[in-house]
Amino acid sequence: MCYPTRKNGYHVGSYDLEGKPSMFEGDVAHRLMERLRLSRWLRKLPPRLVWASFVFVSGFVSVAILAGLALVAHSPFVFPSVGPTAFLLYFMPLAPTASPRNTLCGHAIGIGCGYASLWLVGLEHAPSAILEDLHWPRVLAAAMALATTGALMVLLGVVHAPAGATTLIVALGIITAPAHLGIMELAVALLALQALAVNRLAGIDYPLWSNHRSLPGLSK
Repeated sequence: MCYPTRKNGYHVGSYDLEGKPSMFEGDVAHRLMERLRLSRWLRKLPPRLVWASFVFVSGFVSVAILAGLALVAHSPFVFPSVGPTAFLLYFMPLAPTASPRNTLCGHAIGIGCGYASLWLVGLEHAPSAILEDLHWPRVLAAAMALATTGALMVLLGVVHAPAGATTLIVALGIITAPAHLGIMELAVALLALQALAVNRLAGIDYPLWSNHRSLPGLSK
């Protein structure tokens, strides 16, 4: 359960029963406008519109930077699961799953489990599932990749849902070259750095690593 707090008539955050901050609708957008001395515009704009605008601009800039790097370097700096990760980092930055720890470790686990599953069934050099008919070894690789990714994220307390898409990207053979797998993790790190800069600018106490619990009793 969360209790919202107000400042000058606007929501600036909320806290759970343990007094820890949790995300509240419009919180990031409101703090950003206040930090930039634009808070008076909040009286003229619906909070949801401000919030949506913040997510739109932040997501556009972040993914555009990664896509630009991909274009210049001809490397997979942008891939499907970057999208939901960017959304989490700007839509609910104080959620445990959006912390740099969960983001980086979750995707790393997804990449590792995806490649390990390919290796176990002997498909690490096979064409992607898009270029060939789906067969049982591919089905087994995809199922193992997702299952082990989910289990390890829970066991290690680094739950990050978009990592489930990352592991399938690898297990389905879409991105498999070891060098490209490293680029994927680098892209996630760059995205987390961008989120740190934007959210700190907005006045949100976005953690440098993690100050929150992913699941009760699981985080160290």
